[in-house]
Amino acid sequence: MDTGTMQAYDSGAVEYAEDWETQPAGTDLQELVRRYFTSGPTADVGCGSGRDAAWLTANGFPTVGFEPSDGLRAEAERRHPEVEFRPAALPSLDDVAAGSFVNVLCETVLMHLEPATVPAAVRRLVDILTPGGVLYLTWRVSATDQRDDAGRLYAAVDAAVVKDALGDAECLLDEEVTSASSGKTIQRLVVRKPF
Repeated sequence: MDTGTMQAYDSGAVEYAEDWETQPAGTDLQELVRRYFTSGPTADVGCGSGRDAAWLTANGFPTVGFEPSDGLRAEAERRHPEVEFRPAALPSLDDVAAGSFVNVLCETVLMHLEPATVPAAVRRLVDILTPGGVLYLTWRVSATDQRDDAGRLYAAVDAAVVKDALGDAECLLDEEVTSASSGKTIQRLVVRKPF
């Protein structure tokens, strides 16, 4: 993950977690998860406050939340003690075994990566899926690379680059929409890894 973004999340973890936890429910995300995910081990990569990981776990998708920010991970553990949280960062996801999750959720994380690392990150997200597993992947849409006042990177992720990195995964959904939770424009992909 981008260094400036990591520093912002570590230093402002309490405030960011509170903001995410009090946003409207991600009903669009939840509806799609119910449609495309199957019961089984699930990863929430870049889980932030743990809100989505907790919802997944409570709704039949036992989830491990992976979060590189120590501050955010501590907030997630405090707020959602029923969920397991581990340190791991894209693009490498060190210590996360290949083929270990039936479902992978990666909600608005890619735009926090240096653009050159996005293909490797996407390939790794597919790599940790079991054959036939499903990846739900979103990022915030931006025309140019920019940083917010806290220093968080919002890179202009090229959808064509992401789709190319998905290789022969089957595309189940591809849309640009407004997130029900954040109110921001996001690109959303749902893909299935080949059997």
